[in-house]
Amino acid sequence: MVILTLNCGSSSAKYQVYDWDNKDVLTVGVVERIGQEYSTIEQKSRGKEEFNDKFVSPTHAEAIDYILKMLQDPTYGCIKDLSEIGAVGHRVLHGGEMFKKSTLVTDEVVEQLKTLIPLGPLHMPGNIMGIECARKLMPNVPQAIVLDTAWHQTMPKEAFMYAVPYEWYEKYNVRRYGFHGTSHLYCAKRAAVLLGKENKDTNVIILHIGNGASACAVKDGVCIDTTMGLTPLEGLVMGTRSGDIDPAVIPYICENAGYTVKEMDTILNKKSGLVGLCGKSDRRDVSIMAENGDEKAQLCVDLECHRIKKYIGAYAALLGRVDAIVFTAGVGEMGENIRLGSCQGLESLGIKIDPEKNDLSHCRNAETVISTDDSPVKIFVIPTDEELVITEDAYALMKGTYDVHTNFHYSFEDPNYVNKARERGLVKNLEKKPGLKNIIAVPPKKN
Repeated sequence: MVILTLNCGSSSAKYQVYDWDNKDVLTVGVVERIGQEYSTIEQKSRGKEEFNDKFVSPTHAEAIDYILKMLQDPTYGCIKDLSEIGAVGHRVLHGGEMFKKSTLVTDEVVEQLKTLIPLGPLHMPGNIMGIECARKLMPNVPQAIVLDTAWHQTMPKEAFMYAVPYEWYEKYNVRRYGFHGTSHLYCAKRAAVLLGKENKDTNVIILHIGNGASACAVKDGVCIDTTMGLTPLEGLVMGTRSGDIDPAVIPYICENAGYTVKEMDTILNKKSGLVGLCGKSDRRDVSIMAENGDEKAQLCVDLECHRIKKYIGAYAALLGRVDAIVFTAGVGEMGENIRLGSCQGLESLGIKIDPEKNDLSHCRNAETVISTDDSPVKIFVIPTDEELVITEDAYALMKGTYDVHTNFHYSFEDPNYVNKARERGLVKNLEKKPGLKNIIAVPPKKN
């Protein structure tokens, strides 16, 4: 039996097929440019050539239909027919206060999700359309939703409330929800394994740094605070999003520049952050520009590191004791300069980064330690695996064994857990960079 995961964004659909019996990834792929003149698909199945194509996909319906056809393709696919799919897991941006954990999809659940569209107008329509299309094409297959916001439901009220009129919370659900929850869950539990601790005894600060970025404070194995808020706009500096900003800036600029509220929302979400400061949103481009003397690009690097460092300090104060700092996601896993700039100068908090180890850690197939040997606080780089969390939630819901994460055991919580696909990829990484083996994180042996 295989489990299909679908992550439908505003104009894309990422997918993965997981062989549950052999605990291995069979296929990964993505359809992009949905709704534009043409869409593109990239698919890679284990042991087969990569498939690339262009096709017309006005909506997610055509995209998912094409995905399912390609999964059954004799040359590029991984299954003979759809009957091999035992469950489908969908990543959903926003659960509001309605969904506090993963759940099976029903007609009622779909209608409830539609009421949450105002809380995530960019992503929720695509999420919901993906669910509806998959249910139509696979009506007899159990389907589950895994919410980005669910992990953060353990935040205390003083962490998730805003100091605005209380009726905004009562009438309009205005509060901090937090996002990237599936990634934070995976990394928190992997960090506990690498520390040789139980989840309930683990305090970590997780930095999910990608085009979107968020920090999360984890105390005794659960989230107590996070940087994103009602939407994914608040918090750290991001590729195209502003992160934290004085709210008074919005009416000030609207009045002086003549922007509407809708235009300002677009600017803050799509034209701010790094792209607003230097014209580029990709950290690789920004880093090259900064190395070549571009002052605005260097400002981007400095500003991003400053913001991350500030939140590390704030969350260290909330936690009292920090066992580890965790970097994850595209930039967290591959951005040596951002990791270094974010951790340097934090020695008084017991956080000591080793520049040489940090430079070596440029790999998505291994968990590494980049702190000095005498650092009281470990610094880990943990490649995230949101798809595996979605896969395991979907399977457990199908079998009736699922529960909230504090009462549920994931396969990756086992010290002997191995990601087979990454293990294969690591062999190639070590051929190119043998020194990488010296910083690979290994769970301590228990007495």
